[in-house]
Amino acid sequence: MKTILGLMLLLSAAPALAQAPAGNADAGKGKISMCIGCHGIPGYKTVYPHVYRVPMITGQSPLYIVNALQAYKSGARNHPSMRGIAQGLSEQDMADLAAYYSTEHR
Repeated sequence: MKTILGLMLLLSAAPALAQAPAGNADAGKGKISMCIGCHGIPGYKTVYPHVYRVPMITGQSPLYIVNALQAYKSGARNHPSMRGIAQGLSEQDMADLAAYYSTEHR
């Protein structure tokens, strides 16, 4: 029964996954100004709202980046600065940033 319910939930989510915009790494490169100030500095720590080691996101999975940004936007992940940034991003912006950071190498 749990397997059938799980499969039904997965299938009901499939149209939403299929409609996710494809990311464009070139477009993402033009949108990184809001990210690079923290995520582009090796070992950077922020002190707002508490001391927090900012992760490097270069090479991260695009799905992880999009999911994280969506979670910040919805409030499911709690970091005031990231929530503020994510609030201003469209689904296409998120996909483009994810495409850029998943392929950009230093």
